[in-house]
Amino acid sequence: MHTLYIKNMVCNRCIMAVQQEMEKANLNVKFITLGEVVLENAPTTAQQTKIENGLNALGFQLISDKRERIIEKIKNIIIEQVHIQNNDSKQNLSDVLSNTLHYDYTYLSNLFSEIEGTTIEQYFIAQKIEKVKELLVYDELSLSEIAFRLNYSSVAYLSNQFKKVTGLTPSHFKKIRENKRKPLDKV
Repeated sequence: MHTLYIKNMVCNRCIMAVQQEMEKANLNVKFITLGEVVLENAPTTAQQTKIENGLNALGFQLISDKRERIIEKIKNIIIEQVHIQNNDSKQNLSDVLSNTLHYDYTYLSNLFSEIEGTTIEQYFIAQKIEKVKELLVYDELSLSEIAFRLNYSSVAYLSNQFKKVTGLTPSHFKKIRENKRKPLDKV
């Protein structure tokens, strides 16, 4: 077994794109998740070059540095928590990261801040706000349903955090987005 670590994988389409690159290089994939590919065997030098070129063309990058791999894992856990799982868990992010990565949260926090120039908490908030924007644009949930889904303690707290990050209230953001969209029959 051989594991490749890949930067910038953020969604299921990324997983499919990486899977296709592995198939192009004739590699037997055992498992793919955000940021990681487990191969049956280590790639040859030619396969490694083909993978790197293919992944780079798609906006991905192989990661060899251990510290960068940890950062990418932190990001992927946060992305999964916010965007992929409808997380009803009230478990603290620090506990999730520590338990999943088997490192003390203080170490993870300091490493993340040092390399990314922002805190884990700021990154987490940014991801949550992006999810709020997405849900507002879909217009399927009320603001209170969005607040509940993303584990905000109240609609007021979500609104304050949204305004702090974007400079807009959620309702103003929604109104601006609606004005920019054309009905399908007008396109």
